[in-house]
Order: sequence, then C-alpha cells, then structure tokens
Amino acid sequence: MAKVSFIGMGVMGYPMAGHLKVKGGHDVTVYNRTVTKAEAWAKQYDGKFAPTPAQAAAGADFVFTCVGNDDDLRSVTTGENGVLSSMKAGSILIDNTTASAEVARELYAAAKEKGIAFIDAPVSGGQAGAENGVLTVMCGGDEAVFEKARPVIDAYARMVGLMGAVGAGQLTKMINQICIAGIVQGLAEGIHFGKQAGLDIEKVVEVISKGAAGSWQMENRHKTMNAGKYDFGFAVDWMRKDLGIVLEEARRNQAKLPLTALVDQFYGDVQAMGGNRWDTSSLLARLDKK
Repeated sequence: MAKVSFIGMGVMGYPMAGHLKVKGGHDVTVYNRTVTKAEAWAKQYDGKFAPTPAQAAAGADFVFTCVGNDDDLRSVTTGENGVLSSMKAGSILIDNTTASAEVARELYAAAKEKGIAFIDAPVSGGQAGAENGVLTVMCGGDEAVFEKARPVIDAYARMVGLMGAVGAGQLTKMINQICIAGIVQGLAEGIHFGKQAGLDIEKVVEVISKGAAGSWQMENRHKTMNAGKYDFGFAVDWMRKDLGIVLEEARRNQAKLPLTALVDQFYGDVQAMGGNRWDTSSLLARLDKK
C-alpha cells in the first residue's frame, strides 16, 4: 500500500482514483476544484479529500493529476498551492491529462529541481474504460521511474506502456486521436452512404465488421449513430481540444495531417450545430443534417 494523491475528480479521475483505493488498496486523498465532487468521492470510497492540491499531495508517494488542459495542469502543479510545492523528494508525479508534450517536459524539469520524478501518462478508453479500470496508458519518462509507478497505475489500466522519454506518452496519445478522428469520419460516411442507398445498416455492419473494415468504433458506436443518439462517450469539445494539441505539434515537427485538420473543421461544424457535448461519433449528424 502506498500513500497516493489524485488531483481532478472529472468523469475520468473520479473512477480512476476509486480503483487506486479499492483495487490498488492504497491510502488515497483527492482534490477537486469543485469541492462537492471531492467530498462525494471521499464518502463513496471511504477516502479523504483536501482543500488544495498542495495539501492533498503532502507526504504522498505518488501524485496523479487528471485535469482539463495545459493551463489547468500548470495551475495544480507549479501554481500557488500546486502539488510541487509540497511533494516530498523521491516521490513521483504522474500526469494522466491529455496535454502537450511541451508542458510534460516543463513539469519534468520543474519536478527534477525538487528531487521529484515525473511521468506523462495520458489515457485512452473513455469514461467506460475509466469506470471499468481498463484504460490504456501511454507513458513517457525514465525507465526506472516507470517501473516503480507501473504497479500503481495498473489499478485502473488494462495496458500500460513506456513509449520513450518524457513527452513520448503525450505524442503517442496524439497519434491515438489522429487515428480515431479518421476512423470515426470514415464510419460516419459509410453509415450515411448506406442510409442514402436504402440499405439496412445493422445487416451491413454485421457483415463488414467481420472483415478489414471492422473497428472498435464500428462495433461500439454504429447502433447509436444509426439511431441518431450521441450521448455515449468522449465529447466533441474534448476532441477539439485534443486535435488542437495535435495540429500545434504538427506545425512544430512539420508532420502533414490533412485528414486530421479536415476532421477538426468538421467537429467545429458539429459545435456550431449545438453538439459541443455530443460524443465524437456525432460527425454523422453533420452529414445527415438536412
């Protein structure tokens, strides 16, 4: 059992911290900007909560962060009452936020100055993956630090991999989002085309999902997409945030991402339709719009 702190009780962080407490058996203290969520977590899991990130992280062996974006991450780590102001030397800061590789390197340097280790560890698998403890975790950092952190991360993960030096986890998550964007757009176009052609989408998917066209998105989202229901997972606002990080990194490393840039624009169209909180499969709604 380790002393663990978890910063950020959103739809991902809340169940992840729960797995660290129940499955991992750790002593967990949480922090959330909206205190009522932290209080609810502490009540549900018989854990503890603190009024600031610094107080939550004091004395912890492992501190996890899972917040909204780069600025939120800086606020809870290097900002006033951030976790780095109270973490002990030799402890490990593990960031599960989907953020930029640049901020990961920033935090690695800031933590190192205080004798604290850092791993960027963005996750994939969505809310359902977090709730079921089967997330994929893409890590960047020093191998020795990763080996210490991995048994703790395992509490909420199905797959944990070290992708390279600090920042490599975030870069891998960017690739994950690039691939998802293309797959969802292709699936949306396929379903739209099938409906326009008068085909039975269920029958079509039953056949093609068993061949080369099959994907997680097809298996898990085709029914809700066909029904025009888009309240099942990762929100469009979040995907646009992630694709913005991807496209900024592509400008930096001169990668050519024409499809990703186009799908990002399509998600902008969905937002203009009022679909900010619809899930990412709502690309179909844009095509079906009369």
